[in-house]
Amino acid sequence: MNKLLVIPILAIILIVIDLYAHSAIKIFFKNRSARFLRIFAVVFWLITLFSIVGLFVFHFTGTSLLSFHQRSLLMAFLFVSYFSKGIIMIITFLGDIIEWIQNFFFNSRRISIPEDQGTQSGMTRGEFIKKAAVATAALPFTTLSFGIINGVHNYRIVFKKINLPNLPDSFHGIRIGQISDIHSGSFFDRKSVIGGVELLAKQKTDLVFFTGDLVNNETKEVNAYVDIFKKVKAPMGVFSTLGNHDYGNYRSWPSEKAKAQNLKDMHNAHKLLGWNLLNNKNHMLELNGEKLAIVGVENWGTGRFPKYGDLASANAGTEEAAVKLLLSHDPSHWDAQVRPNFQDIDVMFAGHTHGFQFGIETTNFRWSPSQYLYKQWADLYQKENQYLYVNRGFGFLGFPGRIGIEPEITIFELVKA
Repeated sequence: MNKLLVIPILAIILIVIDLYAHSAIKIFFKNRSARFLRIFAVVFWLITLFSIVGLFVFHFTGTSLLSFHQRSLLMAFLFVSYFSKGIIMIITFLGDIIEWIQNFFFNSRRISIPEDQGTQSGMTRGEFIKKAAVATAALPFTTLSFGIINGVHNYRIVFKKINLPNLPDSFHGIRIGQISDIHSGSFFDRKSVIGGVELLAKQKTDLVFFTGDLVNNETKEVNAYVDIFKKVKAPMGVFSTLGNHDYGNYRSWPSEKAKAQNLKDMHNAHKLLGWNLLNNKNHMLELNGEKLAIVGVENWGTGRFPKYGDLASANAGTEEAAVKLLLSHDPSHWDAQVRPNFQDIDVMFAGHTHGFQFGIETTNFRWSPSQYLYKQWADLYQKENQYLYVNRGFGFLGFPGRIGIEPEITIFELVKA
């Protein structure tokens, strides 16, 4: 579609949605003064104008004028407000159609529905439908807004015990912390991020794993948070790997040299953090002559995601290890390569999906749109003697909020079965 036509078409769509929303919302103020109604109308349509101008700026300037945070907040505002208004429009529009059909075929007249049992006044069918539409839209509006304000930094600890029959006695009871998908370029609340890191520190783990996506688009995003995340420490070390966002593939670079320098800066960032970056490498832990291997691969994902991981090279030299723990960002790697070809990998730790930052999780029920894209999208999976854990992510990307899928810090205890 011609780029010049996009904004006029979107503007018309937004105006139509707002016409329905304005008509429905003002029903709640029908007994207010004319001056109040004029002020309400001015404010309402100024917000619509702001939305259209925001879309215009975003569409024609992209990243050149608005910062990442500004773009995220703009798109979040538009999504939350117009998703809710869209519900109002759909319900009101369907009500209008039903009323038109009744009038056309049955010659219906104005029907009065009592507002409550204590008054003689009533409201028309149309007024009732508009009030019902606004009430229905209030739920997603409140939920989405709460997800932005509170859910995005509502860190939770998830405890998992994994039984491994071949675990050496020396490593029985070892505690491992996992965080994933920090996406430091998205953060807007340093205090909350510090709180998340301190929450991890209180768990007194022996090891910490970070399974990729330190940034969104470029390494410099993490600079403002190095002082925070370098406090992620563990007696046996912090081990990390790269995710698909860590290579600079999602922005334009002036040259290949600049992109390569960004990747070098990423490697250096892990050094500054004090993290042992395992790019197609392994690290052997030894206690009392017994060995455990930590294997790390670069990003490898099915479909359109980059395949930099070389698991054969990463796993080489680990033959003496009784247990092998794999850090691989994308959970699709497990079914595609790990299970078919590397049955000696006991547990794979992944992230990537964020649980879509939206879903429902109860004791007996879990649902997220993420499950339609990833067979393994969150929590612990087992097939035969191999395990996969998919972390829901520490940070966020795109929509600056989380609804039902909270940011996660996972604590594992490995025990000999």
